[in-house]
Amino acid sequence: MTTEATLPTTSTTPTARQVWTRARGITLAVVLILAAAVAMAAVGSTARHGALDPRSVDPYGSRAVARLLADRGVSTRVVTTLDAARAAAGRDTTVLVAVPDLLTGGQQSRLREATAASGGRTVLVAAGGSSVERLAPGVTADPAKSPHSTLAPDCALAEARRAGSADTGGIRYTTTHLDADSCYPSQRLATLLRIPAASGGGDTVVLGAPDILYNDRLDEQGNASLALQLLGSRPHLVWYLPSLSDSSATDDQRTGFLDLLPPGWLWGTLQLFVAAVLAAFWRARRFGPLVPERLPVAIRASETAEGRARLYRKANARDRAAAALRSATRTRLAPLVGVPLSQAHAPEALLPALSAHLAGEGQHLHALLFGPPPGDDAALVALTDQLDALEREVRRS
Repeated sequence: MTTEATLPTTSTTPTARQVWTRARGITLAVVLILAAAVAMAAVGSTARHGALDPRSVDPYGSRAVARLLADRGVSTRVVTTLDAARAAAGRDTTVLVAVPDLLTGGQQSRLREATAASGGRTVLVAAGGSSVERLAPGVTADPAKSPHSTLAPDCALAEARRAGSADTGGIRYTTTHLDADSCYPSQRLATLLRIPAASGGGDTVVLGAPDILYNDRLDEQGNASLALQLLGSRPHLVWYLPSLSDSSATDDQRTGFLDLLPPGWLWGTLQLFVAAVLAAFWRARRFGPLVPERLPVAIRASETAEGRARLYRKANARDRAAAALRSATRTRLAPLVGVPLSQAHAPEALLPALSAHLAGEGQHLHALLFGPPPGDDAALVALTDQLDALEREVRRS
């Protein structure tokens, strides 16, 4: 009676300590990124809370200018929908559009139609390139902003000359209107424009920066004077704060998800994708050729074959399994019939030698050793039995 020695085995399953040691660097990096994102979101959500809202007393709110206008008899009414802003436009009303860039193209066009011939004043605060072209045709925004915040009026507009220097530095504009007042220039481009209407006595004021309306900047330079004069020329002020929930925005065609994302996010995503591809290429080049590694445990050949067979079965890879069985059989048969191993997989070399050795039918041997893959598991098992029988016959002959 013989006993088979049991080989010592070593577990390759990592312990909890090993898992933590390997993953702590990545975990720490993820935690730091999440913490930084939360901190930035918190700062961003509070720094501009109530921005340009005449009801807000926060630093970036505009409650102070609304109170000063009220002391001078100018009423301020806040609206958040396009329909309300269009209905309020009139000869005795100033319509201030706080964030024109939040409006869709259709909203901007409809607002322009309502204010163009109203006879009142329209004030656009920091309107970007596409919005200013629709709300104030003939005005173009320069891509580069003013390098300075405080600027001198340097124009003939009475309101600007009385106010003096003010914090209008921001978006810079050019215009094709010859009768426009171009004030507070920065490198010869205006940061405040006043464009008279063709008829009706109204006008449009384009302001490059919202600083003169902020609570914490109103007492600096001539900000208060300029703000009161621009917004107090009519007895009524309608303060339009565009809202994302405004139903009029759905009338526009740009309602897709990608259209709602700012262009910067799309470019940023593309840059991240390119960076990821380059990083993957860089890391892939660092990997050298495969190196054999001694396993910590001895694995029997039968176990390896069984494991590989199970993988083939799980993937329904009967074609690969049949190809492996036929290739191994041809490799073992070639030396037995006098065929070099280099030609073991060539039908024109192996089949004639087998036929001469067995005096069998070449057509049957070709189908067995080089035929198509089996159609089901039963056919694969039958193929295995036939290959074993062929090899036993060759060895006996």
